[in-house]
Amino acid sequence: MKVSFPAMRGEIGQRTYYSCLMKLNAIPKMFTFRDWAEFTPEDREQRILNKNRVPEIAKYILDNEEGYIFASITASYKCPVEFRPTSKDSDLGTLEMEFESANFVINDGQHRCAAIAQAVQANPAVGEESISVLLFPYENRDRVQQMFSDLNRNVAKTSKSLDILFDHRDPMAQVTQRVCEQVDAFKDMVEKDAVSLPVRSRKLFSLAAMYDANNELLKATRDAEDSTVGAMVSVAVDYWLTVSKMIPDWAAVKRGDIKSMELRQEKISSHAVVMRALGAAGAELMAARPYDWKDELQKIRAIDWSKKNPDWENVCIIANSVVSNRQARMATKAYIKRQLGLSLTEGEERALQTGAQAEAAAAAAATAAG
Repeated sequence: MKVSFPAMRGEIGQRTYYSCLMKLNAIPKMFTFRDWAEFTPEDREQRILNKNRVPEIAKYILDNEEGYIFASITASYKCPVEFRPTSKDSDLGTLEMEFESANFVINDGQHRCAAIAQAVQANPAVGEESISVLLFPYENRDRVQQMFSDLNRNVAKTSKSLDILFDHRDPMAQVTQRVCEQVDAFKDMVEKDAVSLPVRSRKLFSLAAMYDANNELLKATRDAEDSTVGAMVSVAVDYWLTVSKMIPDWAAVKRGDIKSMELRQEKISSHAVVMRALGAAGAELMAARPYDWKDELQKIRAIDWSKKNPDWENVCIIANSVVSNRQARMATKAYIKRQLGLSLTEGEERALQTGAQAEAAAAAAATAAG
């Protein structure tokens, strides 16, 4: 039985290829997934399918049926095909092949194909939509390996900040952008392109750091059944406005009294690890003291955010560098909670003790060396 697909013929890299439109319900029929784990890495024509990624992509399709989008799938065909132009010398037409002999190696998009198959099974209506598939003739193993490398090596992943800026589906992304506009200390001070700030940037925070901080702050509000973007914005703006009054350096930078670069070099109050810890500690403070949390928050005025403060050593500063790994985030949150008079979990107590022990050991080693 012959199958055919609308197609355009083109050339790239001195090779003829076809850009076809395939219904989504044809994808699981036309493309099969080989378990490349049985081959040595050198002999594989494609990477091993990461099955943990597939449900997440399928969920993206099913949750966003009115707006999901995919890039083209790229594959090499290992079967006879025939291009039938709509007219003589036309590059528009149909591509035909025998269904029984159809054989493809997916060069790029195997996780998309697997997710499409899963989504179509869950909702057959999705199968009536179409995706573009670029088909190249199969040459040999070395060529398909090179295609995989070329297609993936030259793709630059966008920064987390830019993903947040352009994501209109994620409620937390919407909340974060509105908070950055409504809290004076953040307005025009948030880097929205890069995930980290260039050394000479006049910005003080990154959008990625603000997103993580709000995610920690709004966990309870976010998970409530009646949660809305407006309600989360209201909570977050109120909290960060209060915090900004307790960290006057932020306002000093905004006024131009201190340069952003100088503050970042000398103090940690705007670093991602601290912002996330402030968000997490704030969530617990508001839960524990719902009526007077603003009064309790006054206590963070006493925190010395200077990098020279020995309290930060082995908490979020290791070997004179600010770090933001899991251990540092927990220890920084624990430190702020302790300043606020909040009780610590066993894990948080251990995080602070680990830092104190490391500092004591370093001091002892320095004394012994002296």
